[in-house]
Amino acid sequence: MAGDTPPSGTNGPAGSRDKELAKRLHDLGDRLAVAEKASRSSSEEGGAGGKADASSLASAMRLAGEFVSGVVVGAGLGWGVDQFFGTRPWGLMVLLLLGFVAGVLNVMRAAGFVRSESKNKRS
Repeated sequence: MAGDTPPSGTNGPAGSRDKELAKRLHDLGDRLAVAEKASRSSSEEGGAGGKADASSLASAMRLAGEFVSGVVVGAGLGWGVDQFFGTRPWGLMVLLLLGFVAGVLNVMRAAGFVRSESKNKRS
């Protein structure tokens, strides 16, 4: 049983695997260091990455505003219809749902998933 594992320091199969793994680990450490250095230098420069982040944030805020405005307008109109005609809560529920649909459609138009009506008429 004592002879099953070769002693450390011999060039048996286990010793060569250890050396190979140690070399691969060292190479991986070198590649990680290079990638980390490149990441630090690009974040310190603040080049195109900062502009892209600001543009993405502005786009997200616009899309959120499109959606929220549709829902708020629908809810406001529904509440007004309920107050004027005394149809509580049906006006609010129906127009809130329509506002939600309008908000989703506005977001899809702004994101470019759906063509707007004026572009459809020109084509």
